[in-house]
Amino acid sequence: MKHASHKAAKVSSQKFSLAKALFSSGKGTHSIRSVRAVQSAGDDAAVLGLDPAVAAKINEIAPQTRRSIRQAARAAERRSHILASASLAALVGTAAGAIAFASPEEDLTLADNATTTTQIKRVSDVSSASRSEARSDLSSSGTQSTSTDSSSSWGLSNSEGTLDTNLMNRNTARNSVVAALMDQDQGSIPAGFNPNHDAGKNQNTYPWGQCTWYAYQRRTELGLPIGGSFGDARSWANSASSRGYWVDNTARHTGDVVVFAPGQENADSYYGHVGVVEKVNSDGSIEISESNYKGLGVISTRTFTAEQASTFQYIHY
Repeated sequence: MKHASHKAAKVSSQKFSLAKALFSSGKGTHSIRSVRAVQSAGDDAAVLGLDPAVAAKINEIAPQTRRSIRQAARAAERRSHILASASLAALVGTAAGAIAFASPEEDLTLADNATTTTQIKRVSDVSSASRSEARSDLSSSGTQSTSTDSSSSWGLSNSEGTLDTNLMNRNTARNSVVAALMDQDQGSIPAGFNPNHDAGKNQNTYPWGQCTWYAYQRRTELGLPIGGSFGDARSWANSASSRGYWVDNTARHTGDVVVFAPGQENADSYYGHVGVVEKVNSDGSIEISESNYKGLGVISTRTFTAEQASTFQYIHY
């Protein structure tokens, strides 16, 4: 019995010395890893002679391996993400519930730096009126009212005179030169005159150098076209009148065609003669330009007194 007890005490002493060596060894971590390895292998710490509870306690306070540290960090990060997601979901749910049960009259507009919202409000003051506001009588506010008596007549102005249709001639004349001349002739234009009448053939078909050839050319230069098929000079007044031209015995403007009867003022005894008025003087005398009075194709001028001028016919426009 003594021998058996002596051996048991000796074994216990060896086991304690081995455990003490593990903690006092300079290898430190390596020794404690050996303790874990032994314990995880289910050896019941037989080699070290440690009680299992003591070995578990050692493992709790022993330094961890690098792998264990990384695994613990990942686990902590996952727990943090889960907690953050749960907190955000709870916050969104709370906000949605508050919006759903909020009063319609409350302003729940979320702030947005990129969007500017302008609220338009109706401004009511003493100078404006709406359908829901009372209106005052215009007669009591000093505002002049307009009569709608059906017995009165309409007018374009305050003048008691009737509308002068001649004032509309300029607007209806397509030829700007004719329109300007008509403005100067207000009160003298024949009733019913049409400034846009037919001018006849738009081509100079008269023999070169003749008086009719020159009259056509000169009128075209002045912007007052004349018919290209009026016949001999003696028939120009009638041809023009039949096409709507204003024809009379008064010289009015530069560009009027002066028509000489056959034999009048040295005109041809059969064909007659035509010229173009260049100037109407204040005393009624006129100055004309003409061709073939001094020779075929020769352009010359003459002056006639007011008495002589009153005997000719004139084609205006």
